Amino acid sequence: QVQLVESGGGSVQAGGSLRLSCAASGRTFNIYVMGWFRQAPGKEREFVGAQERRGISTGYADSVKGRFIISRDNAKNTVYLQMNSLKPEDTAVYYCAAVDTVVAYNRWTRSQEYNYWGQGTQVTVSS
Repeated sequence: QVQLVESGGGSVQAGGSLRLSCAASGRTFNIYVMGWFRQAPGKEREFVGAQERRGISTGYADSVKGRFIISRDNAKNTVYLQMNSLKPEDTAVYYCAAVDTVVAYNRWTRSQEYNYWGQGTQVTVSS
């Protein structure tokens, strides 16, 4: 089993930045990909970005490309989501997710591929 705990959410004005953290514990050595998803009120959960465990491959949703950056500290079993140039439409609950089997790159956007989820952290961007 893997446990994921997000932190770092909060409120910020448009144009500002936030950094989310996702700390993994348990059988972390099996994790293949860690991803970030978000869900705004009344909307479906959507893919934000994901990174393969060695940090070699990273993918982002078009809506955040160039603004959000995923990084990791394997010594701390922690993945980060640096969010810059935030917009009101980035307001959502952000979830960290992990999968412990090999998943093809083109399937990283699919929430059903991930078998571990954090509890979520709220990000609110005001205009």
